[in-house]
Amino acid sequence: MGLFDKIKEPVFLKETTSAEAHLAALQELAKTATGDIAAKIEQDIKNINAGLLGESNVLFELKNSHMPMCVLRDLYLEHNGLSAQIDFLIITRKRFFVIECKNLYGNIEINHRGEFTRILDHKKREGIYSPITQNLRHLELIRQMRLAEKGNLLTRTLFEKYFYDNYCPVVVLANPKTILNARYAQPEVKNQIIRADQLISYIHAVNSEPGATISPESEMMSLAQYFLAQHRENTVDYTEKYRTALNLQTTEFAVKQAALSVAPELRVLCPKCGATMIRRKAAKGPNAGREFYGCSNYPKCKGIVNVEPSLS
Repeated sequence: MGLFDKIKEPVFLKETTSAEAHLAALQELAKTATGDIAAKIEQDIKNINAGLLGESNVLFELKNSHMPMCVLRDLYLEHNGLSAQIDFLIITRKRFFVIECKNLYGNIEINHRGEFTRILDHKKREGIYSPITQNLRHLELIRQMRLAEKGNLLTRTLFEKYFYDNYCPVVVLANPKTILNARYAQPEVKNQIIRADQLISYIHAVNSEPGATISPESEMMSLAQYFLAQHRENTVDYTEKYRTALNLQTTEFAVKQAALSVAPELRVLCPKCGATMIRRKAAKGPNAGREFYGCSNYPKCKGIVNVEPSLS
């Protein structure tokens, strides 16, 4: 680092993430969802919270690195019909790091073919999509995007020749409880996977390798501003499938309730879980003696429908 360099600490050009808005939308839907829909929404909420927790661990490491770098979080890029959601893009004066953050639970095993297996409770095994493959696709989109801007054959040739020396894909395992078994993994796979607490030392080590060109701060900041300008808001509504299902559920409930006026002998249906309701009378409180319908699934479900005068 030069004597008159101005950037001496990480500069965060983008620290927000669209996952927070997605989480808020799901939490709002969870207030009215029931049954299988509610269970699926809750699982999505858990997954997003886990992802946010993992990214917060990476943010902590970066903010306490005391390294001159530019950081962009949750970068959404599009090019020629392709898209990439990059967890972190780190730009240093020597190399650029494309980070895929994974807060995986369970233990992870990688075989000699680069296949990932998650082991739960030391027994259950399930294959998971390779985060390395996912990250390499992000890298390829960046390569194509940058290559399209190179004006002449010489600059294009030089860019392609040194691209994979300058852009480094990294998978960061952000869950400190995850045990990684990569003894049989190929070196090119094993070298792309690190823990969150190893990230800063990894960046130092890669930047110490020969072949990297030291760029001035102005170029580092210019490249960071370029990627920030390329960022697009992800307009995909991941809650739409749940909204559609909830609308159908509401419609089905309305149809069943309408049938009560035709067939009064049918029980009232619970507005929360759809189960039949039982006519009861309040035993105490300000409504003591007043009749109401209580869900037959009580206490698991506490749905209530007041008895209208016409039904008394």
